[in-house]
Amino acid sequence: MEKITAINLMLYLLVVVILFHLCIMLKIVPYEISWGGRLKNDTEMYVFETISIIINLLLFSILLIKGKYLGRFISMKIVNAALWVFLVVFGLNTIGNILAKTYFEKFFALLTLFFSILIWIILRKDKKRKHNIV
Repeated sequence: MEKITAINLMLYLLVVVILFHLCIMLKIVPYEISWGGRLKNDTEMYVFETISIIINLLLFSILLIKGKYLGRFISMKIVNAALWVFLVVFGLNTIGNILAKTYFEKFFALLTLFFSILIWIILRKDKKRKHNIV
């Protein structure tokens, strides 16, 4: 898979994830099915969902920069470092989702694993072949 394809796929999926978190905040989707079933009240839900939306928007912005959809106002080294952090976070989140209390949350382990794979594709080094022309 090409890097730009992985970036575009991640961007589309992040829109869906952000909409899902907004649906939880608007109480269209019950918050009991998210955060491993550990949220106890509306206040916790609003705090956790707000943090989640902000983190997803940050990743969205980083991917826009990496995909050259946004101007480079930060160094590509910082963009790549942030993507490595997200790779680790999604890897840990996959484990957390597997250990979640609800089956719905366990299902999200597939999404976080897929995100990890996509970020890995985005971060891997291009093997540029040098052609010797004589």
